[in-house]
Amino acid sequence: MFLSQCVAGHYEQLRETRQTLRLSPQNVQRAVTVALELAGQPPLRPAELAGLWPDPGRAACPVFHLPPLSGSWAACAEGLAHPHTGEIRPIVFDHQLARGRDDVVLAHLNHRLVQMALRLLRAEVWSPEGAKGLYRVTARCVPDHALDTPAVIAHARLVVIGGDSHRLHEEIIAAGGLIRHGRFQRLNVGETAQALQAALDAPVSPTVERQLMSVWPTVRPSLERALESRAENLTGRMERLLREREEKETQDIAAILTELARAIENELAAPSYRQLELFSDHERSQLARNTQALQARLAQIPAEIAAEQEVIRGRYADPQPRLFPVAVTFLVPVRLAGRP
Repeated sequence: MFLSQCVAGHYEQLRETRQTLRLSPQNVQRAVTVALELAGQPPLRPAELAGLWPDPGRAACPVFHLPPLSGSWAACAEGLAHPHTGEIRPIVFDHQLARGRDDVVLAHLNHRLVQMALRLLRAEVWSPEGAKGLYRVTARCVPDHALDTPAVIAHARLVVIGGDSHRLHEEIIAAGGLIRHGRFQRLNVGETAQALQAALDAPVSPTVERQLMSVWPTVRPSLERALESRAENLTGRMERLLREREEKETQDIAAILTELARAIENELAAPSYRQLELFSDHERSQLARNTQALQARLAQIPAEIAAEQEVIRGRYADPQPRLFPVAVTFLVPVRLAGRP
């Protein structure tokens, strides 16, 4: 019962982490698609596979053939060959689609293809001005029922640094607002998420793009304040979580070293350490040295626990948020997008 509860608890924590970090199969696939384009590699090719695609219940193909890749990307094809038939298998990004099947390969977060894609996108975020292949600003349409006026949303990387410059937390956050009569009207967290979810791939017209560029200097200060406010709110709510993590880590290190001390005590209490008369002089001498070493190690453990716990407390002391703007998205209702 206890084991099943632990497994259920860890699974629920995993689901929450996936939701917080937006690690949906669709987002992982999108990251790989963009990275391949940035790297000058051919795109993923939709594949037909019984039970997966075609499927009238799905809006888009979820299974893909990995094209021939060049350079360092070529290593991403390792493991695609079936271990028995040698047939090259397609990839999927959804764990559920790969469950119980050996005719597909799951491209999970630790898969080489996904790792290389995320590494490239991360490098693009930090690349110097003029050397970027990834645009930081985009304007997209949304259905008319989603918004009645244009909106602007900023994305940023929030990093929480601990007392020893250790990274305690990292996530991408978003904040934004409506552009109504040239003024900024802040959206709450739920409204921001709904607006982003409603975004379409359709771009706006060049005329609307120029209009948005002209209004940007007016709304930028308010958008930056909204983003900073969002970061402050998240950091404030994160304090309890960080305290809990600090307490757990201090308890864990104490439990590990206490268990080590108990094991040493049991070893010292073993019969072989009491029956010295059965040993030769060399064996008694070696046993004495071993005993002294174990006793010395045992004596060090209380101080080691205190020192390790002090390091942990220092790591979580005075957490400081760092905000790094990443991108800006303008959302325009279709009826105002100027599209034919």
